[in-house]
Amino acid sequence: MPSTGTSSGRNGSSAMPTTPSHVNRQLRVICAGAGASGIYLAYRLKHYFTDFTLDIYEKNPEIGGTWLENRYPGCACDVPAHNYTYSFEPKWDWSANYAGSEEIFKYFSDFVDRYGLRKYISCSHKVVRAEWDEAKAEWEVHVEKQNGALYVQRCDFFISAAGILNSWRWPAIPGLQSFKGTLLHSANWDQSVDIKGKHVGLIGNGSSGIQILPQVQPIADKLTTFIREPTWVNPSMAGGGQYVYTEEEKARFRDEEESLLGLRKKNEATMTAAFPMFIRGSNTHAAATKVVGEEMRRKINDEALADKLIPDFSLGCRRFTPGINYLESLTLPNVKTVYGEIVKVTPEGCVTDNGEEHKLDILICATGFDTSFKPRFPIIGRDGKNLHDEWSTDPDNYLGIAAHGFPNFFMFLGPNCPVGVGPVLIIIEAQGTYIGEVLNRWQKQNIKAMEPRQEAVRDFIEHKDQLMANTVWTTKCLSWYKNPQTGKITALWPGSTLHYLQALSDLRYDDYHVSYSGNRFSYLGNGFSQWELDPSADVAYYIRDNDDGTSVLKGTMSTHNAKDTTAKLMTTRKFSD
Repeated sequence: MPSTGTSSGRNGSSAMPTTPSHVNRQLRVICAGAGASGIYLAYRLKHYFTDFTLDIYEKNPEIGGTWLENRYPGCACDVPAHNYTYSFEPKWDWSANYAGSEEIFKYFSDFVDRYGLRKYISCSHKVVRAEWDEAKAEWEVHVEKQNGALYVQRCDFFISAAGILNSWRWPAIPGLQSFKGTLLHSANWDQSVDIKGKHVGLIGNGSSGIQILPQVQPIADKLTTFIREPTWVNPSMAGGGQYVYTEEEKARFRDEEESLLGLRKKNEATMTAAFPMFIRGSNTHAAATKVVGEEMRRKINDEALADKLIPDFSLGCRRFTPGINYLESLTLPNVKTVYGEIVKVTPEGCVTDNGEEHKLDILICATGFDTSFKPRFPIIGRDGKNLHDEWSTDPDNYLGIAAHGFPNFFMFLGPNCPVGVGPVLIIIEAQGTYIGEVLNRWQKQNIKAMEPRQEAVRDFIEHKDQLMANTVWTTKCLSWYKNPQTGKITALWPGSTLHYLQALSDLRYDDYHVSYSGNRFSYLGNGFSQWELDPSADVAYYIRDNDDGTSVLKGTMSTHNAKDTTAKLMTTRKFSD
């Protein structure tokens, strides 16, 4: 009868196999970051995999990433709250249609606790270096503890879930640090600062600045907002503004499954249908430009100011937000809108390009992040290549999840992911599923290493750039979507959200270079399948009365259902001699 012993080594062996086909190897995974991506990775491995270890290192003292770090007044997500969830984990009791950062953080924290994922996460632990060891076909990951102590850990796969909007920066304005008042950055907000009765200056009219202004205006004595360039604000996105759900509505979402599901599907379909708006010359784009422009002008209610703030560049060229109460606030009595460049900051305030000095008590910089996609720590791949250097000009990548020269390395929300045309969490799920398929194959076959082929990366980038030329994102505007060195679009997928989901559904192993340890067919084991070890299995599953459309080829025993079947599969079936 067949043996059920384990395989003879991590990387295969030339000895006679003793296990049935497709038996798992022990898998070691290290992940940098415990935001929405790292949390999903933990969920996926726990629920669909066996025989693995997972260590997620988070630099902050808590999980949550963006939603832990950003706590400025008015910080919220511009995606409807009921759709800013994992697709399988709805939340019926959101307080409003657009949720604030603290409520979103609680969603992720509750998710981690509900599914017992904290055991995989070490907070206040920062990955400072990751280096591929070619001889051992594994990653050497250097981790720094809160006390500064360093240690090294090895793994089979290293995954970056560090995100992109997490390295905030001060604006490059001369004299900024000479300001004697209170200096704040939107992404490093000091919640102890009292704004009441103060003269507040606000630099920036991107997403953060647009959210901050309506919250600060009612509290401050005076508010001066410095705007360097026009921007599109789309009040229609808010569907009439911020809407607070009643207790009755929340109860209906809780008790009537179709009510909440129907709302989520309607929201999702609306966002998905928005993609044609980003196609150059489309009727949808022309119609949207007219509607949004007219609505902005009506809400600003000041023709001279509207002429300055409504862009002449294409709608959607840079990211726009609902801008709830932003436009209306610009003309309130205690708000002064200064359109132009700040040439320097003095101890007392800001000097603009017309020579005027604006004295301030508090200066808020809503000036964004380093969005270059270059890693925040060295990631050293094959032949000593540092990903930071490899991406110094352009982040050439494969489908936003991998890079040539970096074996057994994947990333969430890498370059050219669709962060501008739909909810990002479904993209995280799609990428996690894709990565899971790779890990599953590595576990069950004696793969040593795999990485995207250089020609596959080249062809993807070429195709991406070709498609981008047809979108408004490549038109003339300043946008973090663009690489400032090359002008190429690096932060978006060249298609719709559904287009990206379909692209990841086809795992093209011919785009990868795959190397094996020993004989590539040793995973076939000792000649027996795993079904033959399960006394309850239907070993004649392929015998049917008619063609029911199912395949007679069951393929591998996927790790994705191993949790429920492992015990059965490892029960020895009795065979006669």
